[in-house]
Amino acid sequence: MGLEPAKENRQTVRLRDSPAVRVGVSISVATGLYGISFGALSVTSGLDFWQTMALSLLLFSGGSQFAFIGVVGGGGSGVAAMSAATLLGMRNGIYGMQLNALLRPRGWRRFASAQVTIDESAATSTGQTDPDEQRRGFWAAGIGIYVLWNVFTAVGALAGSGLGDPRQWGLDGAAVAAFLALLWPRLKGREPAAIAVVCAVATVLAVPWVPPGVPILVAAVVAAVIGAVSHGRSNEGLEPDVDPYPESNETFRGGTA
Repeated sequence: MGLEPAKENRQTVRLRDSPAVRVGVSISVATGLYGISFGALSVTSGLDFWQTMALSLLLFSGGSQFAFIGVVGGGGSGVAAMSAATLLGMRNGIYGMQLNALLRPRGWRRFASAQVTIDESAATSTGQTDPDEQRRGFWAAGIGIYVLWNVFTAVGALAGSGLGDPRQWGLDGAAVAAFLALLWPRLKGREPAAIAVVCAVATVLAVPWVPPGVPILVAAVVAAVIGAVSHGRSNEGLEPDVDPYPESNETFRGGTA
């Protein structure tokens, strides 16, 4: 029984000194802060406080949330808003498959990890090489951002119009800039970069002609068509974060690194 405090103290020291936890906490603060912009933009787009909080508590995907309120605020339909949000949120499903193979959560942790699987928690986890650090980084970033994002969403929603038009501060571009900063370095090769540029051009050209929310769907169709035409021509693409089947690769390579 006397060993328990010592064991708990060692665990506390280990978490405090963990590089993954430090990264996760710093990312949590930086990401959580621009929840203020989401809260303010949401209420000025026509949603009330509780609708805004429901998006952050349940959807919890910054890019998808900004896409949703952007379409709603622009006068788009609910279907267009949901489609745009879903399209951007699909990436979290891909992260989930990678992290499930990497972290192998069990029991209630599977449900909890699904909720906090986002760009930042995935990046913090896969940026580590030690399995324990991968787990610590994932949970530190995921839980930290979830808590702070919702706290600052509430702050922004309550401040509401008191901030004036959030767009004059450039707050509406914060999530877009962050998403592009995460995406662009992962585009390996000329073909995926070219596809991204073509889709961006298609989106800009579609904006004056179609209802809000539809341009991003147009870009998705363009990407799908280009991908279907070029399928099998190149192995270039997004650089994977982790190899979900390292053991089978070792076997294939004959056990050598």
